[in-house]
Amino acid sequence: MTKHFLSLAEQSTEELRNLLDLARQIKLHPAGFRDACAGQTLAMIFQKPSLRTRVSFQTGIYQLGGQGLYLGPKDIQLHRGETIADTIQVLSRYVDGVMARVFAHDDLVQMAEHGSIPIINGLSDLLHPCQVLADLQTIREKKETLAGRKLTYVGDGNNMAHSLMYGGAHFGMTVAIAHPRGYAPDPEVVARARAIAAGTGGAIHITEDPGEGASDADVVYTDVWASMGQEDERAERLKRFEGYSVDAALMGHARPDAIFMHCLPAHRGEEVAAEVIDSPASVVFDQAENRLHAQKAIMVRLMGR
Repeated sequence: MTKHFLSLAEQSTEELRNLLDLARQIKLHPAGFRDACAGQTLAMIFQKPSLRTRVSFQTGIYQLGGQGLYLGPKDIQLHRGETIADTIQVLSRYVDGVMARVFAHDDLVQMAEHGSIPIINGLSDLLHPCQVLADLQTIREKKETLAGRKLTYVGDGNNMAHSLMYGGAHFGMTVAIAHPRGYAPDPEVVARARAIAAGTGGAIHITEDPGEGASDADVVYTDVWASMGQEDERAERLKRFEGYSVDAALMGHARPDAIFMHCLPAHRGEEVAAEVIDSPASVVFDQAENRLHAQKAIMVRLMGR
């Protein structure tokens, strides 16, 4: 397996399928993995806070027999006098792996280049691979298969959209991104996802029409309109994203048995209506739970004894 977990595009389809299979086994038989990372320490670097990322990783490494070490913005000197190269070389002498939730994806790249331990992307401005591994696990649980399914993401062409394209492409899914004008996903990411999809029978579709994007979808997915660090854009985004809320009318374009997904936290009345996120079609809490199992699988693969 690839030494680090920074991007789904850097993993092979076989590696990702094996991770999903392992996550399923860990979820079904957690006691069988309670010593899988015995004695291992995971340093958890947070440049920005998160409920799900911190609790799922810290709980996960504990359940695998190891321990998590929280390093918040006040605990570590990244960008404030010590270089990333120096920091990660020091951490490589102390701990067995690093999970980092950062603003800039390049920080993770530098950690991987200069460190001698596995680096896990807990979220960056470019990608959110751990979330999407859990999403794929959830879709497979609900729909049994991934190949041939259509996933529609409605909203900002952000890190979630990028990782969903990569993940879906690996498994032969059609991934439609429906975004407001001016908020398209990164063209380089789109091109790379299409290259992956070309070898699996998948497809990537980009549109500004949410109804078109959601047509015949098996999964409808959205994210907040203004992510952490974009607070000053909030008012403008609320205007620009009008018409892109996932409500009952938009879900009506999808298949009758379509499920709704959201990486959370959610703002009811903005990117999603309460009638959707609180409906039987919503699987958002199953997604949240699967962050624990999917990330445990990543840690077992990268750090397990």
